[in-house]
Amino acid sequence: MPQHTRPARGMRDFLPADVRRRQYVIDVVRGVYERYGFEPLETPALENIETLTGKYGEEGNKLIFKVLRRGEHETSGETDLALRYDLTVPLARVVAENRGQLPKFFKRYQIQPVWRADRPARGRFREFFQCDVDAIGSASAVVEVEMIAAVSEVLQTLGFTDFVVQLNHRQLLSAMLDGARVAAERQNDAMVAIDKLDKIGRDGVKQELIARGIDGAAADQCLRAFEDVQEYNALAGRSERGAEASRNVAEILTLVEATPASGHVKFTPRLARGLSYYTGAIMEISVEGIGSLGGGGRYDGLIGMFSGEQIPACGFSLGLERILVIMSEREMFPPHVASSSPDVLVTVFDAASAADSLRLAAELRSLALRVEVYPEADKLGKQFKYGSARNVAFVAILGSDERARGAVTIKNMKTGEQVTVPRAEVAARLRRDQRPTTSELH
Repeated sequence: MPQHTRPARGMRDFLPADVRRRQYVIDVVRGVYERYGFEPLETPALENIETLTGKYGEEGNKLIFKVLRRGEHETSGETDLALRYDLTVPLARVVAENRGQLPKFFKRYQIQPVWRADRPARGRFREFFQCDVDAIGSASAVVEVEMIAAVSEVLQTLGFTDFVVQLNHRQLLSAMLDGARVAAERQNDAMVAIDKLDKIGRDGVKQELIARGIDGAAADQCLRAFEDVQEYNALAGRSERGAEASRNVAEILTLVEATPASGHVKFTPRLARGLSYYTGAIMEISVEGIGSLGGGGRYDGLIGMFSGEQIPACGFSLGLERILVIMSEREMFPPHVASSSPDVLVTVFDAASAADSLRLAAELRSLALRVEVYPEADKLGKQFKYGSARNVAFVAILGSDERARGAVTIKNMKTGEQVTVPRAEVAARLRRDQRPTTSELH
């Protein structure tokens, strides 16, 4: 009986065209992040289980992929490792471990896969890449503004124009919940429910708030506040904590007008971000009719869980998978991204000519041409047919006549024109007639 060939549910294989599209987006992300002064970081796929648990709230803990103990302990059913759930908690661990070696203001980007035991859906997978950018060491609003500017510039470079960066503040939200008389011990539960407003609607959130032990009248007041900014600010402004958070939001909104994100940022009272480690400003990028393309916020207490030292931190994560889905649906990729066709196919006529074909290919590759060698001695018509299927620009024919004369025949696969040129002039001729290369199109 044949083996099942599909990948595990929520996982995917990536064929060449998929990889090229992914790499195109990753290259844009990396280029923008580096222009903003962020440095690369990578962390292991596996973390100790205690590193991850307790950092993501009740909902997040359920989605951690746990790894059973191995060897003589494999029958115990115990877990000691887990696949990383995000890139932020591993970053906090790295900073706590290496604080003395890092600069005062450590700015890093990280583009790696993460794993969540979630229900697969459109644009949602169990293994997916995150494109994170974080800044450690400063509580200044400039940090949030630079985050917003960087991710906005990434999306603009990719061709997005209709995105909105939603902005709120966890302390402002908490102050509003205080004003609505939601008990402090229920506020994390409330934020988890509120974070689902776009998914399950007003009635669904109200039912979940009540199910989590929040009074119906308080739930109604919270939901009204999300629909009326004045009521939201009135509830939140009853405490100095809320007033300070409001000033922080206002400063971010003012400063962001000096960046590429100008015109894309909107204060959104209902934005909650369900992860429990957020302590300040929170952000989410959304596209009308599409949903979220990423989010983040300030998490000044997370590193202290590992080091005992409170260190200011803020980060943002772009969802690569969702971006790829939308760009494919909207046909936003440049034409060259979908193809990696060689510039030249070098023919092989017989065993005696194979070495000469390989030498010619090496010469052309040294001049930055993309070259494929037909791997077998075959009829010329079959080699042309293969070249056409591979969408090559030229076929370099190195038959016995050409070898005897020290020449190469070049066939232009688009026009059908054939010309025989001295071996030393092959590269110059191909360069003259060559279509633009991938690097020239960037």
